Amino acid sequence: MHTPVSVEDKKSFIQWFLNHYQLKKRESVWILNYLVNHDELLANVHFVREAKFCPRGIIMTSHCSEETAFRFYKNQLVTTDAEKSFHDIRLNKNEALYLQLNFSKSYQNELYISVLEENPFIPDEYFITQKDQELAKQLLDMSLFEFKKKKLNEQIDRALDDMDQVAFLKLSEQLKMLEENNDNQPNLLRQ
Repeated sequence: MHTPVSVEDKKSFIQWFLNHYQLKKRESVWILNYLVNHDELLANVHFVREAKFCPRGIIMTSHCSEETAFRFYKNQLVTTDAEKSFHDIRLNKNEALYLQLNFSKSYQNELYISVLEENPFIPDEYFITQKDQELAKQLLDMSLFEFKKKKLNEQIDRALDDMDQVAFLKLSEQLKMLEENNDNQPNLLRQ
């Protein structure tokens, strides 16, 4: 379990962020400034990835990022109205608020990473595992192999029909190499 991020660290990060990035919605700046000036609120703020899965989350985006400017999630409701979220923040000071900031190279930014916390609301199936990626790659490779093999067999048949020995030998050699390369590939699908 990670150590909770201190209010001071969150405050320092937000101040740094506001000095270095321009947010797409000016209301986002107001919300961040409001949070910085209210320690009891900031204590309940958690910087996370994928805030859309949280019961109460806000996504704010800077001009240097392509994502949507602003989103507020509360249970199953979603709004782009920053004033509604500001009102909700003021009314529910003791509820956890999950905040995601989208800005250029955010996942490489040491300051952002230092305040990021694990998002406990991301569903398990949201992430594709390494094994899933490998299986998908092997399935694609197998499909590609089968396609190439079928095409080569059709060309070999055509060479036989045309009695073209040079083409037959060349294509047969290509088929043999294709099959050897395929046999040397690891394959989780065969297991």
